[in-house]
Amino acid sequence: MKFGTFATVGLASALIAGAASADVTVDVIDFSATGGVFEEIFANGTLSGTLTGVGVDVVLTGSENFTWADDFTIFVGSDGSTAPLLQAGGFSDFGALERISWSNGASGDDGTTCIDAQDLATPVVPFSVAIGNGYASGGNGTWNGTFTLFGVNLVPAPGALALLGMAGLAGRRRRG
Repeated sequence: MKFGTFATVGLASALIAGAASADVTVDVIDFSATGGVFEEIFANGTLSGTLTGVGVDVVLTGSENFTWADDFTIFVGSDGSTAPLLQAGGFSDFGALERISWSNGASGDDGTTCIDAQDLATPVVPFSVAIGNGYASGGNGTWNGTFTLFGVNLVPAPGALALLGMAGLAGRRRRG
């Protein structure tokens, strides 16, 4: 398993309307990875809350050497953990404490979809998140769509918090 640099996945939205609807959905746009290669999307501390489930809605748009749509893998790690915490998707076993297989997407044909959502047996906190090609012997795979992390929110950057605080003070002053 290799980790590379992240370049082709964009953050779509984070529903931060309260703890009951805390989910983060990420756009997957022409994401390509060879077998066993993962790209970190969220470092430890970037998300708050408890990861309670994962969802995927991707389409395989390019495949080499037996990479299938369900090889799109969400990989969850934790600082200091000797084993990964979660592997969702992928044919190869990377030794995660919990492993989930997607319920569909078992084809390498372009246009094959992988659409599934599953709860975790053991909710996870704190954690980092990577995505990649979960078939270690596979060739390059390219996916488009989204994946969702249930039960978490994005942690705002300190600069954004400062701007929100200043806006609140300015708004208060004008009304006062």
